[in-house]
Amino acid sequence: MPGMNLPGNFFLVGLMGAGKTTIGRALARLTNKVFYDSDHEIEARTGVRIPIIFELEGEAGFRQREVETIRELTALQDVVLATGGGAVLNPDNRHRLASEGYVIYLRASPEDLYQRTRLDKNRPLLQTADPKGRLQALYAERDPLYREVADLVVDTSRQSVNQLALHIVHELQKKHANRSC
Repeated sequence: MPGMNLPGNFFLVGLMGAGKTTIGRALARLTNKVFYDSDHEIEARTGVRIPIIFELEGEAGFRQREVETIRELTALQDVVLATGGGAVLNPDNRHRLASEGYVIYLRASPEDLYQRTRLDKNRPLLQTADPKGRLQALYAERDPLYREVADLVVDTSRQSVNQLALHIVHELQKKHANRSC
């Protein structure tokens, strides 16, 4: 199986709808690692969906839970972690991601992201009168932070999940081979 012996942790960052969870699961299968999704972990630990956390604790409460969860998950070994879209807003998260693994930015245009998320009611930041405009604003704010922390930027617009996962494995293999030389 390609990439099976790649060492280390792989952390996926990007906006909501970029494919972090879907591609993360495929990447974990290809690299024989355990997959985690920080948003799913937060929901499992609290017993409620993220929109409820936002409603009860606000975004600040959710972000604090996110920091704690990312701290714990990045301390694990041989994992693939899909982070929440806003995880990079916190400097501690960015530092932890960059220092504890290989960061992959799954990039997609705001237009593509809107098409993927427009019917999803489980995205509190998009429950506005102009979700497309909100995605454009989030992209403008977060793209520089994703790029700051990323070891690899992958455009998710035009490839299948399997093609993207295999492309990432190929890039990881090249990076690992360069380190071994």
